[in-house]
Amino acid sequence: MATETANQADTNGAPISVWILGDQLLARHPALAAATARVPRDQVRVVLVESAGRLRKIPYHRKKLVLLLSALRHYAEELRSQGFQVEVIQAASMAEGLAHHVTQHRPAQLLCMAAADYSGRVFQQERLAAILGTPVEVLPNTQFLSGRYDPIPQPGKRGVMETFYRAMRRHFGVLLENGEPVGGAWNLDKENRKPLPKHGLFVPPVPTFAPDAVTTQVMEEVTRLPGAVGTVDGFDLAVTRAQAEAALADFIAHRLANFGPYEDAMSHRHTVLFHSVLSPYLNLGLLDPLETARRAEAAYLDGHAPLNSAEGFIRQIIGWREYIYWQYWRQMPAFLRANHWKHTRPMPQLFWDGRTDMACLRSVVQRVIDQGYSHHIERLMVICNFCMLAGVDPALVNRWFLGFYIDAYEWVVTPNVIGMGLNADGGQTATKPYIASANYINKMSDYCAGCRYDPKQRSGSDACPYNFLYWNFLLAHEETLRANPRFGPAVLGLKHLDAAERRAVQAQAHAFLEELAYYDGE
Repeated sequence: MATETANQADTNGAPISVWILGDQLLARHPALAAATARVPRDQVRVVLVESAGRLRKIPYHRKKLVLLLSALRHYAEELRSQGFQVEVIQAASMAEGLAHHVTQHRPAQLLCMAAADYSGRVFQQERLAAILGTPVEVLPNTQFLSGRYDPIPQPGKRGVMETFYRAMRRHFGVLLENGEPVGGAWNLDKENRKPLPKHGLFVPPVPTFAPDAVTTQVMEEVTRLPGAVGTVDGFDLAVTRAQAEAALADFIAHRLANFGPYEDAMSHRHTVLFHSVLSPYLNLGLLDPLETARRAEAAYLDGHAPLNSAEGFIRQIIGWREYIYWQYWRQMPAFLRANHWKHTRPMPQLFWDGRTDMACLRSVVQRVIDQGYSHHIERLMVICNFCMLAGVDPALVNRWFLGFYIDAYEWVVTPNVIGMGLNADGGQTATKPYIASANYINKMSDYCAGCRYDPKQRSGSDACPYNFLYWNFLLAHEETLRANPRFGPAVLGLKHLDAAERRAVQAQAHAFLEELAYYDGE
């Protein structure tokens, strides 16, 4: 993981400025703590910059932009209520906004917390002091547990998720009894693979938060932004710490109990099912990961949630989320260029308009276009699965996720998409490609029942594209896949395809991909 710089200047009691990034809205911000330890609070100036260049870097979903800007402005008010002098600057770029602040206030030093993304941290550590002509101190990032403790400290060691997760559980003492996992097993994932019943299971609604005056103003501004995607209509996300904590409490009370068994289920009837939808707030800093995990642990200990649900959620928070962040810093900057399978196809147009006869893909993509959200298994086994089988360029898939999802940031999207979803890093993040035929989607969802394609046909006019694309992929990469100890057994299924069906599968896959409409935008 990259090393943060420490360049503490002697302020001699002069004012200090603290720059807080828009995705670092922490209740206990280390730069604020450092500044107030050196000078009185009235000598600390906080600056937050709304960079037009950053907001328009790629076509972002308008609901994501509303969330970012409204949360930032509410955070500024929260700090003002604590007695801080806070300046929110709108500027063409981050550098321009900070330069304006420094010119106006002449601080003895600028303090900030290390950015979670690579380019932001390079900017802080290598360029910012020269741009501002002022000493800059970049403090370690405390937003992630793996920034406080490295479970795999050996340089260059690959590491696997399960080893990482167990080390995190042990270090932070979560769901442990006498140093061993509660219940005797570290991972209860095998209990968490049930499809949603057709009837009889109530799915609680996710809490919504009506826009206040600040959010309404932001919605008006974002509506006018050129180049963004989606709409602000129906925006109802949490934008304050109190609202985010209310969303966490609601999840613990109403959805955690059934989260485990149905975390891999998919349905056209429900967008969220029993998922938490807390990632937007964790990724902004409105919720703390360890405190969030502790709430799930307490729910199990108090008898309000079964162990498999509590453990499954905790594994997502202090296991997978932290592992993804660790892998991001381990593989950057080469991560962004990773393309192990040498895929070069453009993104299909359907990812911008949802127009496809494939019911699962149509449903999931339309939700993302409308809401900027789908849950993790839909991201992996519907969207990434299709892009992998279709041979889409990993960098383009990564860019699409970064633009369309409300919880998307480079540190989380790149390892999840390029690393896990597309296996483009050669197995550094995940030990096998996560690809599947229509059988998986049919088993774990209700999409296929309303689809014009037949999930049981490998080829022919009614065959589901996931099927012939899957078998075509196996045929194209048979030798490589056989060598993978985790995926090799799946390749044995090729023995059931005679020469004629092999040719039919390959021809249909080729024709399907040639006939797809592809996005021709930037």
